[in-house]
Amino acid sequence: MFSNYLKIAIRTLWKHRTHTLINIIGLSVAFGTCILLFLTATFELSYDTFHADADRIFRLSFLTSNRDGTPEKSAIMPYPISPALKAEFPEIEGVSRFFDRSAPVRRGNQTFSKDVRMADADFLHMFTFPFQKGNPQTAMNSLSDIVISEKMAQDVFGKEDPLGKPLQLRINDGWQAFTVTGVIHNAPKNSTFDFDALIRSDNAPDYQENKTRWDHGNHDVYIKLKAGTDPQTLQRRTQAFMNKYFAQEIKEQKEQGYPKNELGFQKSLLLEPMRDVHFNTETTNGQGISRTYVYTLLLIGLFILAIACINFINLTIAQSLSRAREVGVRKSLGAKRGQLFGQIWGETLMLCLAALLIGLGLAYVCLPTFNRLFRSHLTLVDFLNPNTLLATGLGFLFISLIAGGYPSWFVTRFNAVEVLKGSVKVSRPGILRNSLIVSQFTIACLLIVCTIIVHQQISYLQQKPVGLDKEQVISIPVGGELNGEVALKAMRDRLANQPNITAISGSGVNIGAGLDGSSTRMIFGFLYGKRDITCDWVRIDTDYLKTMGIKLIQGRDFSTKFSTDSSSAVLITQSMAKALGEANPIGKYIKPDNKSFQIVGVVSDFNLYSLHQKAKPIALQMQAKHPIQYILVRVNLQNLMDAMDIIKGTWKTIAPKQEFIGSFLDANTERWYKKEQRLATIFSSAAGIAILLSCMGLFSIALISIQQRTKEIGVRKVLGASIPNIVALLCKDFLKLVIVAIVIASPIAWYAMNKWLADFAYKIDIAWWVFVLAGFLAMGIAVLTVSFQSIKAALMNPVKSLRSE
Repeated sequence: MFSNYLKIAIRTLWKHRTHTLINIIGLSVAFGTCILLFLTATFELSYDTFHADADRIFRLSFLTSNRDGTPEKSAIMPYPISPALKAEFPEIEGVSRFFDRSAPVRRGNQTFSKDVRMADADFLHMFTFPFQKGNPQTAMNSLSDIVISEKMAQDVFGKEDPLGKPLQLRINDGWQAFTVTGVIHNAPKNSTFDFDALIRSDNAPDYQENKTRWDHGNHDVYIKLKAGTDPQTLQRRTQAFMNKYFAQEIKEQKEQGYPKNELGFQKSLLLEPMRDVHFNTETTNGQGISRTYVYTLLLIGLFILAIACINFINLTIAQSLSRAREVGVRKSLGAKRGQLFGQIWGETLMLCLAALLIGLGLAYVCLPTFNRLFRSHLTLVDFLNPNTLLATGLGFLFISLIAGGYPSWFVTRFNAVEVLKGSVKVSRPGILRNSLIVSQFTIACLLIVCTIIVHQQISYLQQKPVGLDKEQVISIPVGGELNGEVALKAMRDRLANQPNITAISGSGVNIGAGLDGSSTRMIFGFLYGKRDITCDWVRIDTDYLKTMGIKLIQGRDFSTKFSTDSSSAVLITQSMAKALGEANPIGKYIKPDNKSFQIVGVVSDFNLYSLHQKAKPIALQMQAKHPIQYILVRVNLQNLMDAMDIIKGTWKTIAPKQEFIGSFLDANTERWYKKEQRLATIFSSAAGIAILLSCMGLFSIALISIQQRTKEIGVRKVLGASIPNIVALLCKDFLKLVIVAIVIASPIAWYAMNKWLADFAYKIDIAWWVFVLAGFLAMGIAVLTVSFQSIKAALMNPVKSLRSE
């Protein structure tokens, strides 16, 4: 019996091979796409779940309010908060600072560029990073201890045992000796912490100077609670702690009229669960990823799968009348409804299984391209994971049941007598079919609108003036091995006579995301009279304005002619002058960092960081204690690549052991929006696949519909209907469905995109024409899809279609 069913299934699928091919292509593309998107989303959602006690680990952040009442969060913590919390709250099991920094590592004559992070001894007990060698209880007891990763041990020591071996790290412009006390396994790819080595946070260059200051912060702090501790109860208890240690700041905020935060206090301490840190885009300096992005991947995967299933259901139901006689004969010969259901559903199962296997093959073949486009880290191991295989198997059965179950039930309910008499009637089959077509095109229109708006926003971000001329400027990371001021002077001396070089300067902050992958920011808050001022505090050098194309509005630029410029002078932006309440601030003094600085110039506002966040007022200074981290070189437009080669060659003479990773600032600023570019690629790809699958389904439905109306078309032609009239008649019904889909999709797309745009401080307004354009695109695609078969049917000789009557 089984072999008989199998033969009939193969014959049936081959008989309707056009529709079988459409279904297999649609389902295989949908399965392949969904597998890749679901694996990516699962990977993102798995961040930091490998820690054994992840549910008891929290990152600290402050919650305050701006003058307008909007909440402001910051995860930058002062040095003394860690020991104070551990001393005053017995329910805290461990506390660790964490500095996201890099440092050159030297062994003998070899120098390595490694990600050396600073943490506290509790870090090794709080987080699950298993030791390969060494004792986690004592590995960071001394200031000179260093714990290295498996990869770093291989790179630096090769096959030698690294335990007890000396290393040197360049910290604070000098080489400092360390001893390897432990080797730990490499951090998993789904870890928020990425490091090659760990040293004690007490080694930070400014630790001794600021270890008792509560008004100076530069690192994250993580805490681990004892088992059974309620984090919400502890968070409420920390308010008294905040009132005690931040009393002066709270008092000043009250005097200046700052509103209370959403918890009802001036300043509060929040406990953010470890598993949420990866999804925090507000306090992670652009390193976090929105959960919305992850859920968007899942939703797009479901959309594409839904479209493929809708195609299958529509085609199967549309073909049901052609199988009615077969079902009637089988019923009259004694076949039970369950047997018929099993046979027809078995055909679906065969088709879905073939589509799944092809889809898995497509996913594997496309894996390298997918990883490159979407910056994912999927491998074959992810496919073969037992959980993945189980989820794929269950998903396959569910889809087979949904896609094949209803059509199988629909076909087997026909009455055998009516079928054999030729009087079978299906009650209003168009309702379900039309609903499914509307659903398909609603999804397609939704993705078209989202694609257009995402591309518009990216284009706006890239083209919006940022207050400086980022074209033709090359940024060179100095690295930790060189002194920034010495390197800058050497570059100036050696490039002084180069006609392709127009200006050279230095800065402590890069513009955009450079190839070194580093991002730094220093923010100072201080009082000016009764005004509370917060500003970015940026180290620059002479000729910075000329190099960056920033306009001087008032006063003068920094100059070597004024000795005080390198110690007690600042340039401020227009927005900072406004915040100070000074129409002419030249000569006035401000006092950030407990030192007086005289304002010598006012420059136009410019953006130091991405347009996701509102630009803060900026103070530019030349204090030697803040190092030059980047050398900036402006070159002539005519010889960009020649200039890059000259600069690269010059840099090699200054730092022969260091890799040159200079980059153009315009390329750096584009990398600010790589997540948005990735989202745009996802939407574009998904919209393309959704439209393709929708059109394939519409084509098949139109083909079956026209076949069932062949005699009607013949009669209309005999009665004088023209070809355009017949084409319009056949297209009209489908066009109505597309218009309904546009009406449904537009408000959904508007709401979703407004939510997405809310993450940007600078954003576009959604224009009405976007929805009109998406509508015309959808209607145009639908008309083209249906017109081919409509014109073909209209051109048929009516004699052929009517001769049987």
